[in-house]
Amino acid sequence: MRSSLRRVSPPAPGDRTTAPLEASAAPREASAAPRQESAASRESLPSPLAAALDSVGDRWTLLLVEALLGGPRRFGDLQEALGGIAPNVLSQRLRRLESEGLVLAQPYSERPQRYVYELTSSGHELAGALRLLSDWGARHGESAEPPRHEACGTPVEVRWWCPTCERPVGDDESADLHYA
Repeated sequence: MRSSLRRVSPPAPGDRTTAPLEASAAPREASAAPRQESAASRESLPSPLAAALDSVGDRWTLLLVEALLGGPRRFGDLQEALGGIAPNVLSQRLRRLESEGLVLAQPYSERPQRYVYELTSSGHELAGALRLLSDWGARHGESAEPPRHEACGTPVEVRWWCPTCERPVGDDESADLHYA
């Protein structure tokens, strides 16, 4: 709807109030054909990457998962490990990870109510993604070293692996792999 505004009466000299406005609405012409739903809106399912980022893509979350990879930790230990995170942000991230099924909160004290946090099996599955991101950061950062093969000292490379065929999978062999 379009609306037009006009001043009803001008303000009196020295009056600090504004003049009231009157609004009138003109109806918009209806289109002849009903709107068709586009293919893009029907297929608005998130990509796997978008779904993953929705769960763990905000600031601090992956660092929090990394801190929990070593085993269960208490709130204070996590806050210390993630130096600089505000307590309310840490609480929000822990609650979000718990609701996503990536973190389990086990009470260890009733009064005051306190918890120890640990990763679920789904949370532990993020270790591979964290290794990939860490490797990327090391390769593109100035001060970090990429992971190296202990036997020869060469930086290691990541490859997709098929557990059924027991061999590496090339980029051209997977229809769903678009990241490379």
